[in-house]
Amino acid sequence: MKRAVLLSALGALFLLCLLPLFNSAYALRIGTFACMYAIMAVSWTVIGGFAGYPSFATAAFFGFGAYCGGVLITRGWPLYAAVGAAGALAFVGALLLGVILLRLRGHYFAIGSLAVAEVLREMTNTATDLTGGGMGLNIPLKVAASGGVMGEASFFFWAMWALLVLCFVVVCIIQQSKLGFGLVCIKQNESAADMIGVNATLYKSSAFAFSGVFVAMAGVLYAGWVHYIEPPDVYDILFAVKPIVMALLGGLGSPAGALLGAFVFLGIEEAVWRNYLQIHSGILGLLVLVLLLFLPNGLMSLARRLRGAGVRHG
Repeated sequence: MKRAVLLSALGALFLLCLLPLFNSAYALRIGTFACMYAIMAVSWTVIGGFAGYPSFATAAFFGFGAYCGGVLITRGWPLYAAVGAAGALAFVGALLLGVILLRLRGHYFAIGSLAVAEVLREMTNTATDLTGGGMGLNIPLKVAASGGVMGEASFFFWAMWALLVLCFVVVCIIQQSKLGFGLVCIKQNESAADMIGVNATLYKSSAFAFSGVFVAMAGVLYAGWVHYIEPPDVYDILFAVKPIVMALLGGLGSPAGALLGAFVFLGIEEAVWRNYLQIHSGILGLLVLVLLLFLPNGLMSLARRLRGAGVRHG
């Protein structure tokens, strides 16, 4: 079953590569958002799926990356350097913050991680000279000028796709590594994990850092893509909630499931938004609730049911 989910995720990544063939700005926009959502969901899996800590800090990482990269780009940094710098700063910052924040557990940690985004939002609003404050930040980035609008759309699609592939590979390596084993032990029984030699503080902080580094890098690409960012946009609380929902839809603890869950969620979101604009938030929430109720283990439980049905009919 896990192999089937992994093959499905790899197939979905391959199908995304075909979007540029449609020569449609809309298709590239959807593909770019699909990759961005998947980066958030797969990254969240490290701290939420492997370690079992319900982190709501994704919005904080995304907003930090967007503004860090945006400020650097406005000061003449090339995009790739801004992406690398934002990722490095997010990793180090999350590693240090995790040492303090991960002393909390359960809903206390969830509230604490959610508060990080609000603190960063207020700091962004206050640092007017650096970030533009509540007026937002214009990002004069020009890429693929010879290709016009389609050239720029293709550039950011491939950049986000490449970042997703890198994120997915790294998280899969973590899952099979000593770090991944230690995180699973912490999830099952943190006290017992300490007794067998697992450095819980280091492992949890590392997981928190890995859950933020790629999200921050995606934030830089998003900022360069849209050319203008403001605090309510990049620190949106929905960026803290959506990755959790997407991971649950795909199957908690599975990077491949989280990737597929992100694509399914975006498909549902886009269909609902196009057909029920006025009440799309309510309908989207209801659909997600129904899916989670009937598929408690996400797409992995659906695969199990289909396999069971095949056995019975056979």
